[in-house]
Amino acid sequence: MKKLLFLLFVIAVIAVFAFQFQPVKQTVVAVVTTPTYLNKTGTTIKERVKTPKNFKRVVYDSSSFQYFIRYQKLKNFGAKVINYNGEPYFYQLGHIGVLDVDVPSNGLQQCADALIRLRSEYLWDTNQKNKIGFEFTSGHYCSWRKYAEGYRPKINGNKVTFHKTKQSDNSKANFYRYLNLIYTYSGTMSLNNELKEIKSIEDLQLGDMLIVGGFPGHVIMIADIIENENGERLFLLIQGNTPAQSIHLLKNLEDSTISPWYKLQLNSEISVPGFTFTNSKFVRFKDE
Repeated sequence: MKKLLFLLFVIAVIAVFAFQFQPVKQTVVAVVTTPTYLNKTGTTIKERVKTPKNFKRVVYDSSSFQYFIRYQKLKNFGAKVINYNGEPYFYQLGHIGVLDVDVPSNGLQQCADALIRLRSEYLWDTNQKNKIGFEFTSGHYCSWRKYAEGYRPKINGNKVTFHKTKQSDNSKANFYRYLNLIYTYSGTMSLNNELKEIKSIEDLQLGDMLIVGGFPGHVIMIADIIENENGERLFLLIQGNTPAQSIHLLKNLEDSTISPWYKLQLNSEISVPGFTFTNSKFVRFKDE
């Protein structure tokens, strides 16, 4: 019996050593990585985001509004979206860049207003001040030119009349007071009603806006466009928001393989961080 137990013990030891010296099969695990188009050192919208292979940026004249938006300055990578009261917005996972544009502490510069601000700054900087003007939600047009001359609106319900009650003032400080007036009486609904609708993806330009007018509605702006030889186009998007906060360059949370680029379609559902456009409509600022 002892011999049998000893024999079984020897066999077990031999088996253990034999197992230890068996060739080890190596398992190769394929790691799928998502391409990154982010350049963290980029200081403008154009520099912050690289193009996918075989895509090129659509060319615009250096004096154009499109060029002005594409080369908007960004704060250092990692900058937070800040509310008008100086506090960080509660959600910080939907952007890859923050535009270096201040947010007035009065809380008026919300989503539509932020884009009105960009358009107005462009017209101011390029000496096209007589083109600065926007409709109120009531449909009444309010121009910077008349405001600078001292005209102010008298608003009674949906009735608006303008009267000269101030001295002429063409200063930049007065320009920002004018914008505060526009922020108060204009918004997504007025832009939706006032601006030209773009009815073809091929006709979209940098600076055009995806909009739903309402109370509340929402609007975001195309901040860059690229295309390949097959005519496929991809887009970058920027937005302000409610509460009034930093204008920021959006991630694409729906498709990480091309983020932050977006594919856009007419009359379709388009989701961006914080909002879903259920039936996409695009409009363009007037150039008159």
